[in-house]
Amino acid sequence: MLFVSHVTNQLHPADSSALTCLNTVFGYEAFRGDQQAVIDHLIGGGDALVLMPTGGGKSLCYQIPALVRPGIGVVVTPLIALMRDQVNALRLAGVRAACINATQTSEERWQVIQRASQGDLDLLYVAPERLTRETSLDFLAGLDVALFAIDEAHCVSQWGHDFRPDYMGLGVLGERFPGVPRIALTATADPRTREEIVERLGLGHARVFLGGFDRPNIRYHVAPKDNAHKQLLAFLKGEHQGESGIVYRISRKKVEETARWLVDKGFNAFPYHAGLPGEERQLHQDRFLKEEGVVMVATIAFGLGIDKPDVRFVAHLDLPKSLEAYYQETGRAGRDGEPANAFMIYGMQDVATLGFFIDQSVAGEEQKRLERQKLSTFLGYCETIRCRRQVLLEYFDEVLAEPCGNCDTCLEPVEGWDGTREAQMALSCVYRTDQRFGVNYLVDVLRGVENDRVVSFRHHRLSTYGIGKHLGAKAWRSIFRQLVAAGFLRVDYEGHGGLKLEESCRPVLKGEKQVRLRKDPVRTRKARASGAAFDSSGKPTAWKSRNSETAFDSSESATLWERLREMRLRIAKEQEVPPYVIFHDATLREMIHHMPKSLDEMAGIPGIGAFKLKRYGEVFLKLLNLSEERAPPGRDPVKAKGDPDLSSEF
Repeated sequence: MLFVSHVTNQLHPADSSALTCLNTVFGYEAFRGDQQAVIDHLIGGGDALVLMPTGGGKSLCYQIPALVRPGIGVVVTPLIALMRDQVNALRLAGVRAACINATQTSEERWQVIQRASQGDLDLLYVAPERLTRETSLDFLAGLDVALFAIDEAHCVSQWGHDFRPDYMGLGVLGERFPGVPRIALTATADPRTREEIVERLGLGHARVFLGGFDRPNIRYHVAPKDNAHKQLLAFLKGEHQGESGIVYRISRKKVEETARWLVDKGFNAFPYHAGLPGEERQLHQDRFLKEEGVVMVATIAFGLGIDKPDVRFVAHLDLPKSLEAYYQETGRAGRDGEPANAFMIYGMQDVATLGFFIDQSVAGEEQKRLERQKLSTFLGYCETIRCRRQVLLEYFDEVLAEPCGNCDTCLEPVEGWDGTREAQMALSCVYRTDQRFGVNYLVDVLRGVENDRVVSFRHHRLSTYGIGKHLGAKAWRSIFRQLVAAGFLRVDYEGHGGLKLEESCRPVLKGEKQVRLRKDPVRTRKARASGAAFDSSGKPTAWKSRNSETAFDSSESATLWERLREMRLRIAKEQEVPPYVIFHDATLREMIHHMPKSLDEMAGIPGIGAFKLKRYGEVFLKLLNLSEERAPPGRDPVKAKGDPDLSSEF
């Protein structure tokens, strides 16, 4: 076996060995963005805080220094799934990697400990709660530790969206292992969270690398919630039939309902939430990772640390609690850099539900105030008429100079209108109904609906009764959403979602302040289910289709694509690893594009390192060569040779 660290440790200077490691182990010719600067800094013994978008290559920032520096790299990660995924990928690249977690037997954990003691490991993955045990720290003190990598570092922040108490004890690493470089990494951290990461981990002298938050391959789309399941179905059938993705729901009950509904509609879907038995949850996660075309319906308990690169969409059928959570969850799509979609629908009931959760939590008043503020900011994002990507990036203190051209508001610019008069009507209605009622009831009063409830409260006698007949119910619901987003109204979470006036609405009611509102895009009856935007001619606005981006120029290439995927899946099943651990989709497409004729040419394909070339090169090379031989008319060119079992070569 090729033990990579034995090779890279002999290479100097450091930047040369890092680049050689990138090429020979991971199969890539050049670093991206800040990767090399981070790696050089860490190899030189410096500490670092790295913010890099999901899919930006954070893992290489600590994996390569761990291979180049003498000793063992210790990686802290919160989820077992991520440990297993990265360990499997590293082993198949020829790296001596292992993990210690609660799913292993005592014998398996002892074997890993023995390997580490004997210097037979390059990287060791552990959970924070295990690492901070006194016995673990004493054990590590007897090893030559190359570095500590703290992944998902935002989990240390009590202000963050994924706080994990076990991360709080990781500050001890700087005290117990002075001189050992530490790197904290995250894809999601606003300035306040970054400050807390530095403080709690004792990284006051660390160099901060801000790699940017933009994920240009993800298309953002937000629509009002009408019929959640019908909207989801239209979205999936229109763009993602047979592709892998995640659907997020706010509760376990909704997760179960949506998963069953998708199965009934013919999708390969599974539920995932904390209420499922551990074995069932693990089975569903394994199927999502190892099979293609699986839709996981989940609460936010699923996804942190999931390394699957070919997630083509993330759909939110309920509102996440903050822009940080939204960014983190949508970032699980398109980690391979290919086009992906972030689709979200929401309504005021979502806002009321999340607000209720905040008020009922055991957090302190300052924390609750912050969470309410974040929810309000997120609502503003949903109702914006600006480029969504610009609004999202501004939240993380990043400026995008020009609109992105790859979000719904860019593709179908939202028309604004002077809604001052209608805003006054809505605010007056809230006031005259004693600030007790929710949106649907207020809309009934404004539109003059004479139902039993309105009559029982005698609100049919109010001056605001029926003054809004000129607009439909959906238009009024949109107005109320925007007034809440603008801070003129707030949701009374304790009062079952009733709306209350904010002081800021006074100038509007007095006619001293103009209110500009967004006009929701017109939708045809056929498109109402999906919430898709339509242009002025009534044609649906085109999404950036992954299929159109990666379409092949011939049926032979398309057939070869399927055959390569079949071979990859066959090998992956034999090795009990996800297919993408063998080769990413992008690597298979590069094979088809370049059609290498030899192993030397195959070595030039991105994503094929020396160890994978030796292990899988001949198998895939033979499959490519077979495809070029002419087949009888009407027959699959790959099967022209009798479809040999090439996996026997593996």
